[in-house]
Amino acid sequence: MSDNHDFDHRVLALAGMLQALAQVRRIAESGQSDAAAAQTALDSVFRIDADSPEAVYAGAHSLRNGLQVLRDQLGNRRNEALLKIAVAVLQLERRFIRDARIAQAAHDGIVRIGFDARARGSIHPDVLNALGTLYAQTLSRLRPRVMVQGNPHYLAQPAVVAEIRALLLAAVRSAVLWRQMGGSYWDFAFSRRRMLEAVERQLR
Repeated sequence: MSDNHDFDHRVLALAGMLQALAQVRRIAESGQSDAAAAQTALDSVFRIDADSPEAVYAGAHSLRNGLQVLRDQLGNRRNEALLKIAVAVLQLERRFIRDARIAQAAHDGIVRIGFDARARGSIHPDVLNALGTLYAQTLSRLRPRVMVQGNPHYLAQPAVVAEIRALLLAAVRSAVLWRQMGGSYWDFAFSRRRMLEAVERQLR
């Protein structure tokens, strides 16, 4: 039972990451994100001391979009562009947690921006801009850099770039949580069926 519980927590964290990255792809292509899905991702950035993955995302129901994307990625309906960016984020997370200076700077920035986020909401343009700047000053300095492709018209707009960076910060936050819950690359090689079962449990 406890093992199932572990997998449930891991798939929630992966769903959180993929929900953020699906919005990155959407805004890069169309210039607009889904507000509810993006807010769940961005709210999670500020829940640093949450007691559980469910608390990070305010309940599994808020991750329905991400869980469906994860089910597709684990099954036979993979989105290769999304998979590529997800792998890049997982690689970036490894560099991030090993760099104490950048990790501390990111933490301090999130705490600082959190005051404004609580007052205005995590998807307020000023909050998105602050998160985007924080990403550029911290995670963007690590390698490998996460490369986002999309419509050049939208990718030239500062507001779009800020939201993409903010969502990438949210994706890394979920990747960190996944590792904290015991997640590893071995899960994808040897536990794909169990992960799918955990996804289905969360989608019920």
